[in-house]
Amino acid sequence: MNYSFEYIDIILLAMIAGFIFLRLRGILGKRTGFEGKAPSQFEKVLNNIQTEKKASIKENFDEESQREFLKGAKIAYETIITDFSDNDNKLIASKPLLSKKIYDQFEEALQERSKRGHFAEITFIGVNSAKIKEHKKIDKILNVTVDFVSEVITCIKDQNKKVISGDPEKIKKIYDTWVFSRDTTSKNPNWQLVDTLT
Repeated sequence: MNYSFEYIDIILLAMIAGFIFLRLRGILGKRTGFEGKAPSQFEKVLNNIQTEKKASIKENFDEESQREFLKGAKIAYETIITDFSDNDNKLIASKPLLSKKIYDQFEEALQERSKRGHFAEITFIGVNSAKIKEHKKIDKILNVTVDFVSEVITCIKDQNKKVISGDPEKIKKIYDTWVFSRDTTSKNPNWQLVDTLT
């Protein structure tokens, strides 16, 4: 008799478990393999909205974007000045920051300096100010003109380390107006120096 009661208990528990399982399935539903996937038409619309949103963010050169730009512009300015004015007569660190036109101009000047046997020495003191003079968008290209005021100690020496120009002990104030440019539709966030106006 004891065995029969045990079988009845097991059957009863199995029925309760089955009932609970069916109730949970009815409430929670079942996976069909479709969850989380948007219909193809909706996906296209969503992608278009996201692309337009990203494009509008890139093209909107508001005050916050200008502040961020100027932070990068100061770093780029120092990198380019020190790279051009150091004693190896080569453009290394600043090469990605220069357009082909500017790179060729700087490279030509450095080769000329090297032929004469001259070398530059520079101590970059810092950027006193960097202000956006103007910014304009032509098609997808955004150009930003920046006025820089900086302080450096710089001089040119010959092979015998004799000073040809400049003063190795005097701080010189430099005024530059540079034009930076970038393609607003490009995924590359970097700007390039495309012109030096002074």
